Amino acid sequence: MMFTPALVLPSLLAGLVALGARAAALNPFNVQTADAHTGGFEDVKVPVVLGVMSRCPDAVLCETVFDRVLEHVEDKIDLSLTFIGTPNTSEPDFGVTCKHGPEECAGNVHELCAIKYTSTRRWWSFVQCLNFKGRSEIGKPETALQCAKTKDLDWENSGVGTCAGIDGSGKGEEGVRLLQQSVTATREMGIQKSCTVVINGKPVCIRDDETWKECEGGHTPKDFIRQIEEEYNKLNQS
Repeated sequence: MMFTPALVLPSLLAGLVALGARAAALNPFNVQTADAHTGGFEDVKVPVVLGVMSRCPDAVLCETVFDRVLEHVEDKIDLSLTFIGTPNTSEPDFGVTCKHGPEECAGNVHELCAIKYTSTRRWWSFVQCLNFKGRSEIGKPETALQCAKTKDLDWENSGVGTCAGIDGSGKGEEGVRLLQQSVTATREMGIQKSCTVVINGKPVCIRDDETWKECEGGHTPKDFIRQIEEEYNKLNQS
């Protein structure tokens, strides 16, 4: 199996990508329960995490599938990405070794910074733009800057550029730290394969080596939508 028995993160990882402007949002790495629904005005959203590598073909396909999922359940989930890599203190730029090279590390940083400083709709469209450019272009400064412009992401003033590097290098101090934290969180969660789909703390599907695996509930957009709706209804029982 690719997972630890329980997907429970230590408290020091809480809010890894739900910081700053979104500090009040639910931490997407938490497992939500029906007890979280207090009968207030806002329903409890379902945490959905995709364990990915930005230049991984399986991750790109998985994110394409979830683009269709998001069309139907955007208001019912807290979506985030967590990145797979290997901590490496001798790696000079990122302190992490990424499977598809340092450009992938930079791409991971671009996406993490966008997640931290923009809305879900904004950062998700930014990720889709990067994917559309092609895997070999992800992580390049010009790709990040072009997609930021195309998707109306204010690179210089939103905090994303400062986080990732104003020049688009992906080597900004904060962004590198986010990458290191994300890689640690991913390892703590027991995620080893890109793309791993986790819904409310439970791994429900893996896309690996161009094959869907361990997908008891199915792997189509319709299947993921159904599983999310089921979790949402459980969390928001009256």
